[in-house]
Amino acid sequence: MAAVLDQIARYRLVPVVVADSVAEGSFIVDALAEGGLPVAEITFRTAAAPDAIAAIAARGDILVGAGTIVSPAQVDTAVDAGARFLVSPGFHPAVADRAAERGVPLIPGAISASEIMAALAAGITTVKFFPAETSGGLPALRALAAPFGDVRFVPTGGIDATNLDSYLAHPRVMAVGGSWMLPRDAVEARDAAPIVRATSDAVARVAASSQAAPAGLPNG
Repeated sequence: MAAVLDQIARYRLVPVVVADSVAEGSFIVDALAEGGLPVAEITFRTAAAPDAIAAIAARGDILVGAGTIVSPAQVDTAVDAGARFLVSPGFHPAVADRAAERGVPLIPGAISASEIMAALAAGITTVKFFPAETSGGLPALRALAAPFGDVRFVPTGGIDATNLDSYLAHPRVMAVGGSWMLPRDAVEARDAAPIVRATSDAVARVAASSQAAPAGLPNG
């Protein structure tokens, strides 16, 4: 499980993908990969998610995970489809337990000290700070990071090209999640160029950031 989180930490970006079909999911990950980012979190917001994950996993060149996981049954469906990591909007012990049983890392949502403590009690030290901007943004993340020195954060929600650099600069931010590099009109039109440009820009920002992938923190 730690190896997968280490891969995410190296890329420092997790595109949040809503795919209405397998073909749409494949188009999106093709554009992301062309832009230099072979990572995708396919959210369980559509019925196509499991099949899209299976198709992407079969390629072998994309680190594919499942997002919006809210039940143990969804854990099983996602892992059976080939998801290598799981992301949840919040923390639930049953979801965490099932992910651990399946041997796949879970990044649960946490925006309070109590939620972080619950995640830590389950052996999880990487959490999704979600929804980031409406939950206080970077100042709130800094405040939460202070008492939890072993926790890494994946802020998601309201992050785009205008504030990406600020989040990347925080030493406890393992990666940043978002969908700003996937404009819906470009996805619907199957126009890869805007997606490739936005993705390439985000990858360049990571490379230029003074903060490399955070080191010396646990990979839980």
